[in-house]
Amino acid sequence: MTVYYFVGIKGSGMSALAQILHNMGLEVRGSDVETHYFTQDALDKAGIPIYPFNKDNIQPGMTVIAGNAFPDTHEEIQRALELGLPVIRYHRFLGDFIQKFTSIAVTGSHGKTSTTGLLSHVMELAKPTSYLIGDGTGMGTPDAEFFVFEACEYRRHFLAYHPDYCIMTNIDFDHPDYYANVEDVFSAFQEMAWQVKKGIIAYGDDEHLQKIQAKVPVIYYGLDEANDFQARNIERTDKGMKFDVFVRNSFYSSFSIPTFGEHNVLNALAVITLCHYENIDLNVLKEGLQTFHGVKRRFTEKRVGTQILVDDYAHHPTEIQATIDSARQKYPNKEIVAVFQPHTFTRTQTFLDEFANSLNLADHVFLCEIFGSARENHGNLSIEDLQEKIPEAKVIHEHSVSELAKFENSVILFMGAGDVHKYQDAYESFLNEGVK
Repeated sequence: MTVYYFVGIKGSGMSALAQILHNMGLEVRGSDVETHYFTQDALDKAGIPIYPFNKDNIQPGMTVIAGNAFPDTHEEIQRALELGLPVIRYHRFLGDFIQKFTSIAVTGSHGKTSTTGLLSHVMELAKPTSYLIGDGTGMGTPDAEFFVFEACEYRRHFLAYHPDYCIMTNIDFDHPDYYANVEDVFSAFQEMAWQVKKGIIAYGDDEHLQKIQAKVPVIYYGLDEANDFQARNIERTDKGMKFDVFVRNSFYSSFSIPTFGEHNVLNALAVITLCHYENIDLNVLKEGLQTFHGVKRRFTEKRVGTQILVDDYAHHPTEIQATIDSARQKYPNKEIVAVFQPHTFTRTQTFLDEFANSLNLADHVFLCEIFGSARENHGNLSIEDLQEKIPEAKVIHEHSVSELAKFENSVILFMGAGDVHKYQDAYESFLNEGVK
């Protein structure tokens, strides 16, 4: 029996896929850098071995699954090719794997991880379901009928997939290191739409998704009356959101969710639309929506004294705005303090004004040094370029996080897609030192 070896096993998709294969009784191991990432916790718990990169890790009889961040010149990939082993890129492997199930891809510029998590939670209550979520969570359920998975548009990787269904949450300009403009992003989604086999669930209030063409039915959801599935009578509470759903202008049912902000209503509405199409029992659907409490690094809360510390993946202006909106709804009487680490120089440069506008919605703003990536680790701008556009914003470092302690009775949002968690860790260590 082959050993599935993951080069870059701590990547969010790679970690999730490794867990799925492990759950299915296959032998899995992999390698990565030695820095701790939250995605490895589930691998450690499952007993999946993780090694430092070394070409000697590669042995005859392995099938090598290569993370997309690593070039063919990587020492382990080179050794695998020398030994004549199959080397399959993550998205190619996943594209073949999903053909065994009724597959549901979830894609979009924003909201795909939360929507994938919510749909996975609801579907597994209804039918045997395997799933792969972009927060590093994967489950390979025996005899699964459905496979729910996050499909990332970066570098058009999602074109390796030919799913039965596809949920499209929105189209926005992101990944400026690859896409030229929003029209280029749209062209990738349009190409994806042609590959869907049964149906597309699309956010109808998005002007770009309204233009999507397909060989299969396109069912629209949103707040506008023109949508097939419409949310009406939205009510914000300190416990979450309540809303009614109308299907083609006929009342369907009332729903409540324990998450905050209009964006979470839309995520839920996408799931409701898919489940209605697949005849999932309404009571099961409602139970799933009510018992879902989010995915990793999406408004993940921790209470410390009078402060609420929130870890969130928001790394695009639209997402920052949604996160601040959620915090204001849930904690209307607390000040909102944003601690933001921009992710990649190209994204920061492209959206400099938009980042400033969205961060200005917070009461106080602290900025961390720009986090590069495996693809780019320097640029022509600095964090001070963003600071100049935000009145009274301060630059913060790991050694100066103690400044945050003065904001009593506040919500501190640690936002970013890089390693912003180290600032939160440093702050929590400072607070713990003060308790001793």
